[in-house]
Amino acid sequence: IYDAARKLRFGETTTYGELAKRAGHAGLPRETGAALGANPVPLVIPCHRILAAGGKIGGFSAPGGSATKEKMLAMEGVRVGPPPAAQASFGF
Repeated sequence: IYDAARKLRFGETTTYGELAKRAGHAGLPRETGAALGANPVPLVIPCHRILAAGGKIGGFSAPGGSATKEKMLAMEGVRVGPPPAAQASFGF
């Protein structure tokens, strides 16, 4: 799991389920989340780039939790959450 997470590039995200699949553990998103929750080096193994299903932020074990995860993603140019209202009305 950690090796697959380390392959994610700056600004690239994936879901726990997709990361599990990439690591050869398809169908184990919760176990993937548990492994990342025990990540001893969150900056070396960039678990902040792993999102919950549906693009939701999910948890983060580093200090500050999900708020820190969202800030780190924003620094990489990743926007998490629903689109602004004007964009939502056009379906993108």
